[in-house]
Amino acid sequence: VQLQASGGGLVQAGGSLRLSCAASGRTFSRYAVGWFRQAPGKEREFVASISWSGSNTYYADSVKGRFTISRDNAKNTVYLQMNSLKPEDTAVYYCAADPTRISTAAAYWGQGTLVTVSS
Repeated sequence: VQLQASGGGLVQAGGSLRLSCAASGRTFSRYAVGWFRQAPGKEREFVASISWSGSNTYYADSVKGRFTISRDNAKNTVYLQMNSLKPEDTAVYYCAADPTRISTAAAYWGQGTLVTVSS
């Protein structure tokens, strides 16, 4: 599975962005997918994940109520809708996929897309 993250950019605080994670591979629809982020000088942290069917989603406390993860298996794509963005959301965002569960040990990773939130 190859992952391509896109959709990052510069946005003012309070604004919105939608990240996309496009995947190659026929079995992508059977993989759990997640988003992580890494800010300068900080460790990579979990943001959100979604089960292969889309029926289960999980969020970090810091983004609950503001971010929504979804997937379209027909398009081999997972989305992260980010609303009410804050300067502390500034980071490189990575998508990851795994056949079993999402963690920092996930099997496949995208290249990252930079999100910058200005105050």
